[in-house]
Amino acid sequence: MPKHALFEGKIVPIEEAKISIMTHGFNYGTGCFEGIRAYWNGEGDQLYVFRLREHFERMHRSARILRIDLPFSADELGESTLELLRCEGYREDAYIRPLAYKASEIIGVRLHGLEDGFAMFAVPFGRYIENEEGAHVCISSWRRVDDNATPARAKITGAYINSALSKTDAVLGGYDEALVLSESGHISEGSAENFFMVRDGTPITPPVTSNILEGITRETITTLAREEMGIRTIERSIDRSEVYVCDEAFLTGTGVQVAAITQIEHRPIGRGTIGPVVTRLRELYFDVVRGKNPKYQHWCTPVYAG
Repeated sequence: MPKHALFEGKIVPIEEAKISIMTHGFNYGTGCFEGIRAYWNGEGDQLYVFRLREHFERMHRSARILRIDLPFSADELGESTLELLRCEGYREDAYIRPLAYKASEIIGVRLHGLEDGFAMFAVPFGRYIENEEGAHVCISSWRRVDDNATPARAKITGAYINSALSKTDAVLGGYDEALVLSESGHISEGSAENFFMVRDGTPITPPVTSNILEGITRETITTLAREEMGIRTIERSIDRSEVYVCDEAFLTGTGVQVAAITQIEHRPIGRGTIGPVVTRLRELYFDVVRGKNPKYQHWCTPVYAG
């Protein structure tokens, strides 16, 4: 458990970081959040936060949609993150959760005329999906939220009931994860991850217009595929039946990292084992996030003084 939190502008003991049950964001889901990972590099005795600035830039975009005023820049929020991690003293992988929310204690559904709040905590964190090398997934009966109903490119707290419904149904049905279709019937993403399939050695992923979250890990993987493997990723709509006949498939996200899918609704993907493209991307990714690849050191922010 964490010992500290950033709350109301200062770092306090976690026990003091409390909100009222009347808080607007708690009642109506009027808040946004980020998920940020920090990776421990034992050889270098350093904790690296991965793509810190990009996460807070995205959080600013989410907050803008919800009319939440974040009084700190992305860089200032990054400095607060490093300070919090130093207070915790983690020497293991960690997950950072910043939250911006409507803090007024008032009844009534709206976004205007309300006070804004910000909080952040960090916890030790390992795998999001235990079976990262061979996940079994289903096609969810729940559809992905449509951007005209709930902004899909913002990480809105209340919108994640869509993810929770898909995830719980999948796990209770014996699967590791779920794929979710858009209203048009095309593959959108996982319950809380971006989706890729591989056909003839080429990664293919749904476009941002398929109501996906514009994933930071998704962009990282397309960059690594292009720069390190010489493979350009295709963005296009993906039909449901295509995923049954693809050569490889995988999920990406800050939480899930890069997880291979080896079975979709009891149909083996490829040979039913992790494939060569996903294997190589995982190797590249985990070297990069732990600060082991000098070419991408600018993505890794060290926590402790050298």
